[in-house]
Amino acid sequence: MLKEGDKAPSFNMPTNAGENVSLSKLKNQKVILYFYPRDDTPGCTKEACGFRDELSKYKRAGAVVIGVSRDSLESHEKFVKKYNLNFTLASDKDSDVCEKYDVWRMKNMYGKTYFGIQRTTFLIDTKGKINKMWEKVKVDGHVDEVLKAVKECP
Repeated sequence: MLKEGDKAPSFNMPTNAGENVSLSKLKNQKVILYFYPRDDTPGCTKEACGFRDELSKYKRAGAVVIGVSRDSLESHEKFVKKYNLNFTLASDKDSDVCEKYDVWRMKNMYGKTYFGIQRTTFLIDTKGKINKMWEKVKVDGHVDEVLKAVKECP
């Protein structure tokens, strides 16, 4: 189980931009790594559009935003185009990164249990440590709360 102050697990994932994103390539930057269940669903869309709308503030605070789900790159590309998203979406098709970050969890909906991504956000500082984490994220107000933490993060 990860906790604040831990070294962030390394990752290397393909993105909607046709490149790979890795923690090692983001050295000396603050990284918002947010995990979400599925492209183009109501909560995930609201969260993504929130990050989109505030991205310039995140950049000014020295942070990059990366959204992660198990969706395909094609699904990510449609999601990006439909909502004019201006940040990276990474595909963790095999759940490797989700498991490293402990967000691949047993879920329960309408009496059915299944594995899925628990909506979670990590703020990784410039030294590669988890500065702050939000589990079981409620979308309303989340983007502003994360931005406040980014501004306070070394």
